[in-house]
Amino acid sequence: QVQLVESGGGLVQAGGSLRLSCAASGNVFSINDMAWYRQAPGKQRELVATTTRRGSTNYADSVKGRFTVSRDNAKNTVNLQMNSLKPEDTAVYYCAAVTFGAYNTYWGQGTQVTVSS
Repeated sequence: QVQLVESGGGLVQAGGSLRLSCAASGNVFSINDMAWYRQAPGKQRELVATTTRRGSTNYADSVKGRFTVSRDNAKNTVNLQMNSLKPEDTAVYYCAAVTFGAYNTYWGQGTQVTVSS
């Protein structure tokens, strides 16, 4: 089992920045990919960014150039630096961890990000 705890959400004005953090515990050696997802009211959960254990990253087109995902395997953390935030970035952001072989996906409880115009 893997437990994930997110932090860092909040309210920010458009154009501002926030940094989300996710700390993993439990069977962390089973984790391969880590990712950030978000879900806005009335919408499906969508992938925001991913990072592999080796540090490769991938981003949704909507956040490229504005968001940066980083991972510290020694500390079992993954962060999401969000710059130039827009009202459409408003959502609950979830951290996810995928085990090797994609056998399991674990989710954090989510953290609210609200961007005011």
